[in-house]
This record gives sequence, C-alpha cells and structure tokens, in this order.
Amino acid sequence: MDASDLRIFEAVARLGGISRAAEALHTVQSNVTARIRQLEQELGTPLFRRLPRGVEPTGAGRRLLPYARRVAHLLEEARRATRDDGTPQGPLVIGALETSAALRLSRPLAAYVAAYPAVDLTLRTGTTCELMQQVLEDRLEGAFVCGPIAHPELLAVTVFREELALLTAPSVGSLDALAAAAGGVRIVVLRAGCSYRQRLEEILARRGIAAPRILEFGTVEAIFGCVAANLGITLLPRALIGPVWQDGRVALHALPPHEAMVDTVFIRRRDSHQSSALAAFLAMLRPAQDMPLAAE
Repeated sequence: MDASDLRIFEAVARLGGISRAAEALHTVQSNVTARIRQLEQELGTPLFRRLPRGVEPTGAGRRLLPYARRVAHLLEEARRATRDDGTPQGPLVIGALETSAALRLSRPLAAYVAAYPAVDLTLRTGTTCELMQQVLEDRLEGAFVCGPIAHPELLAVTVFREELALLTAPSVGSLDALAAAAGGVRIVVLRAGCSYRQRLEEILARRGIAAPRILEFGTVEAIFGCVAANLGITLLPRALIGPVWQDGRVALHALPPHEAMVDTVFIRRRDSHQSSALAAFLAMLRPAQDMPLAAE
C-alpha cells in the first residue's frame, strides 16, 4: 500500500464510481480497477460494494478513508512546507464564526490582502462545531471559534473577548417575564452547533427556564427579524446588535459579567505546519501581549 494506491482509493470513494475516478485522475478505468483490487488483496478485505450506479465504500473502506485523506494532505503539506521560504504566498484557507467575521475580521482581512497580494486568502464561516471538524480534517489551516476549546489535537489561543447580550422582542420587559411566557420559550440560533446555543440554554436554566424550543435560521439578519416579531429570543455579541437595538426593533437585556463575557479563540492542529501566510495573518491580529500560537 502506497500513497498512489490511497489516492486512487480516495477518488473512487469521493466520486462514487470507477469510471468517474479514472476521468478525474486522467487514467483508464482498467488501471483504477486493477489498483483497487490490488489494494483489497493486500489488506485482505473488500473496500467497495457495487451499486446499480457506481460503488460505495464497505465498512472497511469507510474506516480507511480518513487515513487516505490524511496521507494526501500530509504530502501536500510537505510540498508546501518545502517551498515555504518565509515569504507569505500561496493559498491560505481559514474559518471564522459569522459574528467574528462581521465584527472583528473585516478590517484585518482588508489590510492583509493589501499587504500580501501573493496570498490567495479564503475565509469560510460556520459554527464552532463545523469549524473545529474542518480544522481536524485539515480542510482549514485554522479557525476563529467560540472558546474555551480543550481538544488534544488542537492548539488554541484567545484573540478576542466579546460581551454577549440577550435579545428579545420590545414587548418583553424583563428576563423574569420569559418564565411565564405562554407556550414556552423559543431560542433562535443560526443552525445546529451554534456557538451560543449551549450558553443561552444555561443562562435560561439558571432562571428556571428549562428545555426551550429551538428555531434555526441561516443568517443573523433573519434572527433579528425573528426576534423582532416575538418568535423567539437569542444571544449574540452586544457590538453586533447595536444598530437594531437602537432602532427599537428589539430589546437588549444586559447580563452579569460571568454570563456575558466569552472568548473567541484561534485553533489549529498541533501537528500541522504553520505556513508563513498564516503566521503573517496572526501577527497582524496579535495584541500587545505575546501570542504563542503564532510562534509555535
């Protein structure tokens, strides 16, 4: 079993067919079939089962797939590390919470793009759960997520502190009034894995409001509209909700510091090479105090 075998195996699994993999790899179908059979014989187990249209991995194939992807990534990372002479250049793919992207990253990103035109920067937004998984799978070089993060394969350092506030419709006079709300309390989040959902549930539980119903929306703007219409409540950074609060569309309820303050941390894999492009970006964000992650 070598890297080439695993590359062919990954292509077949990803594309769901021998012919499609052969086309993507610029080879003939018979070569892909022969390499897959050779790999199955070496491992002593079938890796694919045939379907009416294409193939799908067996249990053994599904277990092998993460290793095949990891080997491919390591080889690509090795090539990038070898070529990295300290000058920021090439692709840089990072992730961020939608709130962090809106509040904290627009100016640094603009400054970075202007300072390092040879870097092809991509920013992907998602929830903390989604971004953590993408970093672990090497689909992101790093990501800004809601802390704290304690994972053995990840390095994490605090880069921002946010003050959170509870948002309700203007008709909700106080948090105590929520407990008596007819039909129960609904909380509004971006989607499954929303960074602030668990924190909001804990805040409500302390006030005797347990098991709230969940509404999911795709954008922060949709959440504002939902809350303004009294369809639910939400928890967001206070700096993000200033305009809609000042317009009177929603009511803002301040929280005590131990509930309101939350860290945004930057995470990356412990065993990954930190590119010069990423190091330069983190240096632009680094506050007065030292930022050990950028120097790892």
